[in-house]
Amino acid sequence: MTAAINSHAPESNRARRPSTRPMNVHADDVSNAPPSAGSSRLGRLGLGVTLGAALVVVLDFSIVNVALPSLSAAMGVSTMTAEWVVTAYALTFGGLLVVGGRASDLFGRSRLLVAGLVAFALASAVGGVAANFAMLVAARATQGVAAALVAPAALSILTTSFPEGRARERVLGYFGMTASIGFVVGLVAGGALVDTVGWRGVFFVNVPVCLALAALGHKALPAATTVVGDHHLDLPGAILVTAGMAALVYAPTIGTNDGWGSVPFVACLLVSFVLMVAFLIVERRSRQPVLPLSIFRHHALAVGDVLMALVGAWLAGEVLVLSLYSQQVLGYSPLLAGLIAIPQGVGGLLRGLVAAPLLRRTGLRWFLVGNWILAAVSIAVLFRSSMTSHYPLLGLALLGIGFGSTNVVFGGTVAGSTGVPNDEQGVAGALVNAARQIGAAIGVAVVLSVALGARASASSNDGASGYRLALMCWAGIGVAGALLSFALPGRRRTAG
Repeated sequence: MTAAINSHAPESNRARRPSTRPMNVHADDVSNAPPSAGSSRLGRLGLGVTLGAALVVVLDFSIVNVALPSLSAAMGVSTMTAEWVVTAYALTFGGLLVVGGRASDLFGRSRLLVAGLVAFALASAVGGVAANFAMLVAARATQGVAAALVAPAALSILTTSFPEGRARERVLGYFGMTASIGFVVGLVAGGALVDTVGWRGVFFVNVPVCLALAALGHKALPAATTVVGDHHLDLPGAILVTAGMAALVYAPTIGTNDGWGSVPFVACLLVSFVLMVAFLIVERRSRQPVLPLSIFRHHALAVGDVLMALVGAWLAGEVLVLSLYSQQVLGYSPLLAGLIAIPQGVGGLLRGLVAAPLLRRTGLRWFLVGNWILAAVSIAVLFRSSMTSHYPLLGLALLGIGFGSTNVVFGGTVAGSTGVPNDEQGVAGALVNAARQIGAAIGVAVVLSVALGARASASSNDGASGYRLALMCWAGIGVAGALLSFALPGRRRTAG
């Protein structure tokens, strides 16, 4: 970063001391005050808008998953083809996240957040009126572009408004609670909308919410300042990283359709590898790189991003398999399929109440190890026997999954922002989201490959076995995540 950036852009302030960073307050002040007290720049309404923007992205994920079987039938496409509704979003979202994060650092996080919300609303409206499947896929791809602006901007607004330690952990706890609320609301609202007004309702519901948040954000969020002086976005690097990430996100879809050892799958991985190597070469020579490679010197960030990829695969695959299993094997309606998953969201809400103090007591390492193990055990129980297809065991298993997995998301987010200066928090937020999105693409592809492959081969009982096999693979992901978490420090050095 140049001196002009550091000295003229409040949103990219490099100062580390609270006394020279007026947007932050001491951690003790936050722990004894409402969330809005955490920043002189981010008031209560601004915090609400930021959290609401994050909620929209999570809500859209779960609401579309519930609608996928009905959407598939209405459009006359197979479940495998309908996966493009998920894949198109993942390609643009995952591919553009790094660019979106860097743009928010350079040109103003608040400005990018508001613009992203407006674009998300317009794309949702187009999806709601889509006349054919191709139009719907294009609308979902545009939603992904908008989400790539919203997600890193929202997270970096929070991490730059609150200092490392107790204050940031507390507000990231609220951030995680918002995501859990979005998950529950998306499941229930998605089921209700599909049962009443049809699958198009899951797209129209985003429009008024996003426009209202954009209007409020224009007034309530901190003023977005454009960087003075040399502030180009490094177009060659942006193109290379977008194409490379998109190819990496798309590879699991090819593996699902053509086979994991097929020539197209291997070729897609090679294309992604070549593009990313070229990107790294360009970044090393750039005066203002899209992704400053020095950011990976932060050990906690690097480990946290890998953990976010694992939990992204976990959550995307588990949510999809629960929705498909409930509707296609157990015969539940979309609404009932959404309602039975409520305990998972409740687990996330409980996590929001206890995660920050629990993290301070145990340290980041043991916090993540314990929650990975809890989630792995819960998911192993989920479809282990026919008894868990019904309450109360189903509810208890989902409660454990929700509590454990959202704690992992919280811990991975804390790790992903630790030690990073303010002028790179947009990139840090983008890496956290990109890692999770890549994992989600892999998770969805593996679930469809394992579960639907078994279902198509013979009877519905075989299909149920395929779903159970997929969930047992997810228990293995939990064990891998627990082992990786040992690479993190056991105790955080927090202020206050």
